[in-house]
Amino acid sequence: MEEKAGRDLWSSFPHDPRDPAVAALRASDADREVVQGLLADAFADGRLDREEYDERSGAAMGARTLGELPPLLADLVPDRPLASRRAPLAAASAADLERRAVEHWHAERRNALIGFLGPTLICWTIFVAINASDLVGPFPWPLIVMAACFVNFLRVATSRREIVAAEVRRLERKRAKERAKEIESQQKKRSQGPDPA
Repeated sequence: MEEKAGRDLWSSFPHDPRDPAVAALRASDADREVVQGLLADAFADGRLDREEYDERSGAAMGARTLGELPPLLADLVPDRPLASRRAPLAAASAADLERRAVEHWHAERRNALIGFLGPTLICWTIFVAINASDLVGPFPWPLIVMAACFVNFLRVATSRREIVAAEVRRLERKRAKERAKEIESQQKKRSQGPDPA
C-alpha cells in the first residue's frame, strides 16, 4: 500500500522532482499542494508530530524549486526509481520522433482491431438473441458490420508507412512550436533580468 502511495505521489507531479534534470525548475502551487496533501496525511496517521508537520508544511509552501520538495518527503514515501518519462518534445531527436510515431501506429492498429472485434461481437450477440429459433433463415446482417470494420482495420494495418510519416510530420510541427515557446520564454526571462530573491 505504501509502495503504491509512493508511486502515485511521484506520478502526481508534471515533472518528477527527484529528477536532477528538473530539480532547478520552479515549483508550482500544484506541486506544493501535492506535498501538502501527503504531509497532512502523514500528520493524520501519526507519522509526523505537530512540530514536524508545521516545519515541513512551511518549507513546502516556501519551496521555490522542485528539488526542494523530495527531502521533505524522504522518510514518508518509499524511494522508488524514477518513472521512465519521455523527454520533452522540444528536446526529442529525430529517432525519438520516429519511435513515438511507430508507437502511435501500434495504438492506432490496436484501436482498429478493437473497433473490429467489439461491434462484431455485439452484432452477432444481437443476431443470435433475436433469431435464436431460426438461425438458418434470416440474412446474417452482422457480416455487413464485420466487413466495414475489417476494411478499417485492414487500412490501418497496411498503412504503417503513411501513418508513421504523417505522425512524424505532426510531431515535428509540435516540436517546432514548443521550441519557439522555450526560446520566447528564455528571451522574456533575459529581458526581465535576474530574479530578486
